[in-house]
Amino acid sequence: MCDYSLHSVLSRPAKAGDNLVTTSFPATTTRGFAAVNDPTTAVCLLPGTELAFESDVEWRRPFFGLFQKRRSCGRLARFRHVNTEHATKHHDAIEFPNGEMVLLTDLRPEQRATVLQLPAVAQMGREERLKGHVAVIDVEPIRTHELDHT
Repeated sequence: MCDYSLHSVLSRPAKAGDNLVTTSFPATTTRGFAAVNDPTTAVCLLPGTELAFESDVEWRRPFFGLFQKRRSCGRLARFRHVNTEHATKHHDAIEFPNGEMVLLTDLRPEQRATVLQLPAVAQMGREERLKGHVAVIDVEPIRTHELDHT
């Protein structure tokens, strides 16, 4: 549920209405979400979770390592898993309505978001999940810098 590099961090699943903040966790090499009122606990999202950011999202410009605003992708995003075939690559990303994806580890810290809606899988009962009536959506693994040609 959380990125491989957050397995040593205390975590909990996301709930609809959670107020989150992007943060770096001690003793890790990545960035993720934490609750605004509990910055030491990672909040793990399921693929398909919908998020609304407080303002336009900013992320690291890979070549320079700086955080800059990009062309507006909007404030709404959907959580995705990428690079799933590689155990030691970052898996957590957000996808904007225009199809652009950004790894969570590339997001500028201290950005606030609210969980709008959990995916249908999270809202299903245990029996329905076990019956296999779950559609799994996987996306092509993408690194932020491979998308940015400017």
